[in-house]
Amino acid sequence: MLPIAMLIGIIFHDFMEQLAWTAPYLIFAMLLLTFCKVKPREIRVTSLSRILIPVQILGALIVYVVFRPFNISFAQGVFMCVFCPTATAAPVIVGMLGGSVPRLATFSILSNLSVALLAPPIFSLIGAQDVSFWPAFLTIAAKVMPLIIGPLAVALLLLRFAPRAHSYLANHAGLSFDMWAISLIIVVGRAVSFVMAEPPSEIPLMLALALGAGAVCVGQFIIGRKIGRRCGDKIAGAQGLAQKSTVLAIWMSMTFMNPISAVAPAAYILWQNTINSVQLYLHRRQ
Repeated sequence: MLPIAMLIGIIFHDFMEQLAWTAPYLIFAMLLLTFCKVKPREIRVTSLSRILIPVQILGALIVYVVFRPFNISFAQGVFMCVFCPTATAAPVIVGMLGGSVPRLATFSILSNLSVALLAPPIFSLIGAQDVSFWPAFLTIAAKVMPLIIGPLAVALLLLRFAPRAHSYLANHAGLSFDMWAISLIIVVGRAVSFVMAEPPSEIPLMLALALGAGAVCVGQFIIGRKIGRRCGDKIAGAQGLAQKSTVLAIWMSMTFMNPISAVAPAAYILWQNTINSVQLYLHRRQ
């Protein structure tokens, strides 16, 4: 289903902008279904979160420092592919692969909070334009936090005041995959439209950014899996570190970096979802 969703997004990319407004609602609904399977006592900070957060932030800075001497736009692009927080849909995939949804949900909240707090000072150092702390912090937080905290709060309220509705949603959590496939069509289509709008003279740099995003994506899946294995959940570790909120990454790149750097997170969409497709296929066969 996921390769088909990406193919549809590529073919009909011209129409995806008209559907862009539905993406936040799809993500909210996906997470609500997923969080209805989580017990409140299971949401706690574990060693996985304490290790992955520094790896995410410091890893992004190291990648930027390494590639900055060669090309600043390339360095900014691969930096964003590492620095970007965990995707709001990551708990959905973790649940399908048999990992710990509560552990990943906790890390997802911490990852997005860390980016919201650290993005303004970091962007002011490496970005293409001056960044004021509070406006940038509030803008980033307003984009990501309602999509994480909102579904979790609704799930907990339903558990407390409407247990039958909560149970019904928990029993139909599988629908989150279909919603994710639909949202993937929209995200891929918008990414393709963005890349095609760039001038032909930027094709060599765009190819380099796409390949760099692929290398960073594979690397994060491998590192996250190794860290997760040490912490008792290799699936949550891999998805937590490698499955990124690419729509947010594209927006941050276009707003605070050289706009061409946004090609890297746009390509990251295809890389991470190809890997997710393979993982889900293998898991289903097993």
